[in-house]
Amino acid sequence: MEITSVNNNLVKETVKLQQKKYRTEKFILEGFKPVQEAFNAGIKLDYVFVLAEKADEYAFLGDKTILTNEAVLKKISTTESAPEAVGVGFKKSFDKSVLKTAQKVVLLENIKDAGNLGTILRTSAAFGADAVVLFGDSVDLYNPKCVRASVGNLWKIPVFEIKDFEELKILFKDYVRIATLPRAKTYLKQFLPEFPCLVMFGSEADGLSRELINFATDAVKIEMAENVESLNLSISCAVALYKIFEL
Repeated sequence: MEITSVNNNLVKETVKLQQKKYRTEKFILEGFKPVQEAFNAGIKLDYVFVLAEKADEYAFLGDKTILTNEAVLKKISTTESAPEAVGVGFKKSFDKSVLKTAQKVVLLENIKDAGNLGTILRTSAAFGADAVVLFGDSVDLYNPKCVRASVGNLWKIPVFEIKDFEELKILFKDYVRIATLPRAKTYLKQFLPEFPCLVMFGSEADGLSRELINFATDAVKIEMAENVESLNLSISCAVALYKIFEL
């Protein structure tokens, strides 16, 4: 199949997925690596627009491939420079029952930056997290920027969106609950983790809410030079998870 007109109906439907309100079931994948990782992870792909001269590299997609040109790819992509492929996949859902046996869970509260979220998902997968919880009002998990930043790790780890604090309390009542706070009394290097544990991070702007601070059983801070006020959230997550999860 080949589509080369930016006015094609399927092209228009794909463009809509750039907006959150249309991403109820499907989402956009941009570039070879995300498409390949999604395919290998068993994500159901609806179709993938591929630059015609790159068709051989996408033979693994079979009849999901739609040959196209740069004009169409630029139209449906969310990046400045159009990638060689833009695909559409179906969202993957997980059962919360996995939390009954999970030992290492990351909680992110009110995360607004899609790039940060994608990077943290990648980091969480790298350091052995069993699941990630998005609590409160966080950016859309399937925001194209988040999907790109996760570099194919979005579907390697269960991610749950929870807005109700009462549900959170029930799910994690038997966990060690670790708040990451800039003014905690315990330094990360001194902390001895126990499992199962829930490591909680707040947004860069506001940090953790009082609700979650009170819910925590422990609190830690990252030791660093006195003349530096804070770290980027994704960097903080990487440092903390590397130490706490102890691969």
